[in-house]
Amino acid sequence: MSAVESAEKIPAVSKKRSLKQRLNAKGYKWAPYLFVSPFFVLFAVFGLFPLLFSIYLSLHYGDATGGIDRMEFVGLANYIYLFRDDAWFHQSLINTGWLALASGIPQHVIAIPLAFFLHTSFKKTRNTVIGAYFVPFITSSVAISLVFTSLFSRDFGVINMILTQIGNVEIFGFQPLGWLFPTENVDWARPQYIKPMIAFVVFWRFVGWNTVLYLSAMQTIPKDLYEAATVDGAKPWQQFFYITLPQLKPMMFFAVTLTIIGNLQMFEEPFIITGGTGGIEQAGKTAAMHLYLTAFTEGDFGTASAVSWLLFFIIAILTWLNNKILGEKD
Repeated sequence: MSAVESAEKIPAVSKKRSLKQRLNAKGYKWAPYLFVSPFFVLFAVFGLFPLLFSIYLSLHYGDATGGIDRMEFVGLANYIYLFRDDAWFHQSLINTGWLALASGIPQHVIAIPLAFFLHTSFKKTRNTVIGAYFVPFITSSVAISLVFTSLFSRDFGVINMILTQIGNVEIFGFQPLGWLFPTENVDWARPQYIKPMIAFVVFWRFVGWNTVLYLSAMQTIPKDLYEAATVDGAKPWQQFFYITLPQLKPMMFFAVTLTIIGNLQMFEEPFIITGGTGGIEQAGKTAAMHLYLTAFTEGDFGTASAVSWLLFFIIAILTWLNNKILGEKD
């Protein structure tokens, strides 16, 4: 190829410009905003508008399905009603707090030592063991709830079957218990057992998830710290408390924050296990269930929206406290 031919091809290459350059050359400065606009449109329609509309509903009373013009502006009356007069909302908050603590604290108390054990004791089979612990998290919550509902069934559940067999030995004299739903025989109803059952299901489902989180954080801790501690004569439990736990603090903040948000919005497990009723004496009714039933059973979308915003503020306050306790300090 001659020098003349190569020189003729240079301008042809320089003429190839990107789409952005061609649009800018024609004065289309708005082109980048056009390309990112689908995200903002979708967020405005499915994110921002429902958020603002829920605030509007929380300040009004009436059936929203009949039209916005039929709703009456009541200001903060819905919030006042929830704080002062709605006994079932108070009960649902107590249930939610109980379930959040009973299922959330054991998740982390067990997940951290379990992750340390997997990190130090398993090498080749570590991924297989982790996968076994992670299976409940990726399993459908509906399927899990249905399985445990069958296990605790009054007439055909395995738990009652075992208790009945023990009773036949005349040691304890157990009778089949109505764990979840009211029964004709009041003596068989055990509302105090509903919350521990739901808490166990939630714990069983999420302990593997937290174990994976903590294990991933442990794998980023420099091995030199453990080697130096071993040379200095530190025992495994000392390495755990003085090296592993301080290094896990950022992950602990992240994991506990997720637990706070998830447990205070607990809905699927108690709803399916109790058949959407909250169980005997509403012992398993959470705040999220109360929100759902208020909106779609009673048709009071204003009060339901107020419940959602009260939950938001409770979660925000607890997350702020968690940040003060576990968040990184300058």
